[in-house]
Amino acid sequence: MNWFESLLFKDSVAHAALIYCLTIAFGVLLGRVKILGISLGVTWVLFAGIFFSHFGLIINKDVEHFVKEFGLILFVYTVGLQVGPGFFSSLKKQGLTFNLLAASIVGLGALVTLALHFLTGQPLHILAGVMSGAVTNTPGLGAAQEALRDVHGPAAAAMINELNLGYAVAYPFGVIGIILVLIIIQKISGINLKKELENYNQKLTEHSDSLAILNVKLENPNLFNQPLSILFKTLNLHFVVSRIRKGNEVITPNKETLMQQDDVLMIVASKSDFSKLKLLIGQQTGEDLTQKQGNTIVQHIVVTHDEVTHKPIKELVLKERGYYNITRINRAGIEFIATGSSTLQIGDVLTVVGETEAVGRFANLLGNSLKRLDHPQLAPIFFGILIGILFGSIPIAISGMPAPVKIGLAGGPLIVALIISRFGSRFHLATYVTHSANLMLREIGIVLFLASVGLSSGEHFVEILSNGDGLTWMGYGAIITAVPLLVVGFVSKYVFKKSYFEICGLLSGASTDPPALAFATHASGCDAPAVTYATVYPLTMILRILIAQFIILLFG
Repeated sequence: MNWFESLLFKDSVAHAALIYCLTIAFGVLLGRVKILGISLGVTWVLFAGIFFSHFGLIINKDVEHFVKEFGLILFVYTVGLQVGPGFFSSLKKQGLTFNLLAASIVGLGALVTLALHFLTGQPLHILAGVMSGAVTNTPGLGAAQEALRDVHGPAAAAMINELNLGYAVAYPFGVIGIILVLIIIQKISGINLKKELENYNQKLTEHSDSLAILNVKLENPNLFNQPLSILFKTLNLHFVVSRIRKGNEVITPNKETLMQQDDVLMIVASKSDFSKLKLLIGQQTGEDLTQKQGNTIVQHIVVTHDEVTHKPIKELVLKERGYYNITRINRAGIEFIATGSSTLQIGDVLTVVGETEAVGRFANLLGNSLKRLDHPQLAPIFFGILIGILFGSIPIAISGMPAPVKIGLAGGPLIVALIISRFGSRFHLATYVTHSANLMLREIGIVLFLASVGLSSGEHFVEILSNGDGLTWMGYGAIITAVPLLVVGFVSKYVFKKSYFEICGLLSGASTDPPALAFATHASGCDAPAVTYATVYPLTMILRILIAQFIILLFG
């Protein structure tokens, strides 16, 4: 059995691969266990690494460092690709308020961390790790590690080990503490979940900008015998007239179609625009033209041809003449009205209404081949990561700082992924990655990072808890978790009048904590927490990474 003992304990490629596979497999299995309905998920990989390294299964430090950084890069880059299309739109309207509240949570967390440092004398690099664990933010931990190496060079190894230990001891309460804060806000505010759901649904109905169908009868004499284009000239709104019933016939119109008295127009528009449309055209009718298609069909077409992604829709429509309308575009789960100037991206799903033959020709033009989307676009992914690494490695000299500021291997790839996923099509970059492929790369990245952190920290973990400051660090972590969330939670409730479900999504997203989101979604019975979570998650992720780095650079 000497060969097996050598495999377990002697440094080699096979040894490193074996220990990583053992750690990740064991941690993922433990992640399926729930206690009181709460699971730490893949974070168990971190504790599995601590367990195995405590018993002598150690990885070569150079290998561990490379795997950790590469795993972090994969994770943050794929997160950026996923949230990028909706990130910039989230900074508008209601999304701006939520993002400002989330940013204040991040800022308060940093202030609490610094206050604990000055009040207790606890080393800041340890508290930076405690902060990352308290807010369940793994990329922030990676950014802090990189900042320590930039400031302290070779002497940073011992400090990074303490940083990792602080993260590990604070993380469990970080998950549980966020859920406890949500419960505390509910109890203190006397919130009735059933009534809260009713109020939220009513508010959603009144203020929703989501797309819907309006069937309206033409009653305005000024529009009789006028072309359909006059509606678009008169109203500065985004809408589509997908069908018109003339007598007993339902047709697919174009802009030159003449409107007649008592025609029924089927319009796709934002709900908030319905009142203006009815004021101009006539009364809403209960007639459902979707049940009277006539010679029209409705088809969802997926964009899979690269050559159509950088051209405006009006140019594509001219290529395939015929009677059909593009009523809406769904991109990464976000639906919006198609205009003539809209450009398409690979993976966009278009809702098209029109004559069977014309719609079929248009589908062939766009591709509409789901099999093609299953083929991984590896070159654009690694090209984006390359640009992200270069961007994150640029040193920025700031007066008064001991070392130049760098966005780092966590921030650079994330920001580049956000930009590429949103604007890449303008530069002919194929940015589409299927959800399953994105999730696979993301999960591989995070488990490699967590396994590396655990394997590098386990030698001293038990000692810190039993004889050192581990329990004290847990207490500091609880303070960093609870204080910013409680303050901003109550401000959101009583100052900004946000619903409890929106607050749940805000606090979960500001802590980048999926278990808290799962708890909130189950408790609410609606998707309100998930919507707010997705709104604040991208900005919060960037800020968590930058804050962890700046704390070390400015005060460490």
